[in-house]
Amino acid sequence: MFRLLITDPISEKGIELLSREPDIQVDNQPDISYDELLQVVEHYDAIITRSRTPVTAELIDRAKNLKVIGRAGVGVDNVDIERASLRGILVVNTPGANTIGATELTINHMLSVMRNAHMAHQSIIDGRWDRKKFMGRELYGKTLGIIGLGNIGSQVAIRAKAFGMKVMAYDPYIPKEKADRLGVKLMDNLHEMLKQIDVLTIHAPLTHETRNMITKKEFELMKDGVVLINCARGGIVNEEDLLWALEVGKLSGVGLDVFSKEPPPIEFVEKLKKFPNVSLSPHIGANTYESQENVAVIVAQQVIKALRGMTVEYVVNAPFPDLSVLTLIKPHLDLAEKMGKFIVQWVEEGIREVHVEVRGDIAQHFHPISSAVLMGILRQVVDFPVNIINASYVAKDRGIKVEEVMSEDVEDFKHYIKVVVRSNGSERIVAGSVLEGYIPRIFRIDNYRVDIEPEGIMLIFENKDVPGVIGKVGSILGKAGVNIAGFRLGREKRGGIALGILNLDDPVPEDVLLELSKLPEVLFVKQVIV
Repeated sequence: MFRLLITDPISEKGIELLSREPDIQVDNQPDISYDELLQVVEHYDAIITRSRTPVTAELIDRAKNLKVIGRAGVGVDNVDIERASLRGILVVNTPGANTIGATELTINHMLSVMRNAHMAHQSIIDGRWDRKKFMGRELYGKTLGIIGLGNIGSQVAIRAKAFGMKVMAYDPYIPKEKADRLGVKLMDNLHEMLKQIDVLTIHAPLTHETRNMITKKEFELMKDGVVLINCARGGIVNEEDLLWALEVGKLSGVGLDVFSKEPPPIEFVEKLKKFPNVSLSPHIGANTYESQENVAVIVAQQVIKALRGMTVEYVVNAPFPDLSVLTLIKPHLDLAEKMGKFIVQWVEEGIREVHVEVRGDIAQHFHPISSAVLMGILRQVVDFPVNIINASYVAKDRGIKVEEVMSEDVEDFKHYIKVVVRSNGSERIVAGSVLEGYIPRIFRIDNYRVDIEPEGIMLIFENKDVPGVIGKVGSILGKAGVNIAGFRLGREKRGGIALGILNLDDPVPEDVLLELSKLPEVLFVKQVIV
């Protein structure tokens, strides 16, 4: 008999499903306190939580019999994934359970803004009959641009096509084949898409890549009168620039379910109120009875399968057969993660393929090392926890082709790790090794031989190998108050092209990066933080 504890409120449908299982005893205590949970958790084989209950390392350590943690929802920020993985406890969640709710809210905002429905409603409430005032526009024949063609973005595309819209999408982590199946034109360049659309809807996570993805610069590329819908995450659209776009007419209407701060500051709401065609909702994309039932049913199904040792579809972690190896090769895992973090910032486009080569006396551990590389890459592009346990699954889900190669043969080093990533027509390389068992070093970037410590803030620039370049770069950084902590240089041949790497104490402001890029000797400059 398995004992299961529900620590947060979930739909009765999920509870009923669990209660029908003859070998599962269900204790539903949705208001249990953390202190109370600490006292009783050792008696349970499984727990189901939502966001209220913190599943900490302390709690996991006390859960002597725990086999599975079910998170009713997609986010697992409240669960200590690493501790659960080290204990061999499966963590499962429910991605996609609220897809339809978020999709339909997006369409709702789109129709409201295009047909002025929210304003027309208010006018009647206020005792007016302004038929001529509310001349709207049809979705039919309009071009929709979608940022993020994942679960929700795909469903929005299907419904938009049913309205007769032309659909384009920008998502560097989705294979073209998926877009083709949906009848969507996948764009390689966001700015090119923005020039062509009538309506823009966002369905991407909030990451370092997507934060402030839409600013004044992007609005200026759009036609006048575009409609913007954001039911994804606040912070992707710069809110001050959104107000500007409404003011100058780049946007004719806006539908927002999410804000950079929630609830949004009253000052921002007051500024929005001066624009008539703005439809707002308080982050209710998942707030449907059906979505909440789906979450409860899916988490119940996942937990039942996990307890019985069956295949589980939505595993956040999947332990290696021998987790003790992670401690033995930790310096190499740390290097591999930093190499992944480095190369995802170094590459100019969304990564399509990752080739990981592990050589020497660490070759037998190629899979966890490859997973650490993927973890470094993916943590920069998704907004949910990625660890060494689930990195390969996340990569597959994002349409990234992964190739792992291992060999005990070595060249100059006792062991080394090489990572090659490919985008649309481009390739980047980084290789490194751990010296003396604990000193991480990157010794190759693309075709340049280097010797750098992958740590902190690095400014990397390609330049003509002529005298005076370093002095000019140092002078610009000095004027900006940016201190140089270290310098390395790599070059293919004298007088050719060189690669300079500066370790810095402080980040370089955008305007300073722009100034550096305008130096006639500098061909390319990039700031990377590892």
